[in-house]
Amino acid sequence: MTFAPPRPAVRRLVEDALTEDLGLLGDITSIACIGEDQTAVAAFVSRQDGVLAGTAFVTETYRQVDATLSIKWALRDGESVDAGAELGQVAGSLRTILAGERTALNFLCHCSGVASLTRRYVRAAHGKARILDTRKTVPGMRAAQKAAVRAGGGFNHRDSLSDAVLIKDNHLTALGLTRAVERARARWPGRTIEVECESLEQVAEAREGDVDRILLDNMSPDEVRAAVKIVQGKTKIEVSGGVTLDTVGAYAEAGTDFISVGAMTHSVQILDIGLDIQ
Repeated sequence: MTFAPPRPAVRRLVEDALTEDLGLLGDITSIACIGEDQTAVAAFVSRQDGVLAGTAFVTETYRQVDATLSIKWALRDGESVDAGAELGQVAGSLRTILAGERTALNFLCHCSGVASLTRRYVRAAHGKARILDTRKTVPGMRAAQKAAVRAGGGFNHRDSLSDAVLIKDNHLTALGLTRAVERARARWPGRTIEVECESLEQVAEAREGDVDRILLDNMSPDEVRAAVKIVQGKTKIEVSGGVTLDTVGAYAEAGTDFISVGAMTHSVQILDIGLDIQ
């Protein structure tokens, strides 16, 4: 499993971020206060325990700002970090190091925050269910956030609406569950077909519909156990909706195969990382 997003996504995201941060004239403070020939070494240092992610974005940031800068990483994405640990260094022109500092740290802190929270969910599930992300991502940042989820030990759900069929309650307002599955199978043969169920009656209907996965929406752990008994291993089961670090273990114990958690991407706190000039 790779923890780096696709290269085109990295380049595009960094280019957009630098355009936003540098404006028309660049870092006018550093231009005024730092000599053009002044050099330095700066270290990325974690202020908290967590999991590292997003190094590709830092490397690309400094490549776009100043390709002469040298970047060396002491740790790789997916590795645990301790508070006070030096993660890597950037060396060269102090003026351009400072120009890229905020963009680099924004990516590194955010991605490491996603990876760190994901790792907590993975550990709380005790290996009894796979932790999945969702499409509840920051607009434009999906590739970065999903790579960070992988770095934290989680797995990716659909990257886009084109990846698989997921029949949800809003789809079923126009068509019954069984008929919806039949139409999806006919239109997209070979694609994964998943159905969201809000009741045990729907679970029984989905089981008979030969779907690839059943999504249990906002059910309690006890209801999940009952659904597992209904399905009897005929298809995979996913739990979603309101799962927290306090409850994820109970859902994993209930026998589900997957647990999807939107909070890992839509409500994440950054991992505090600083850039210290040496």
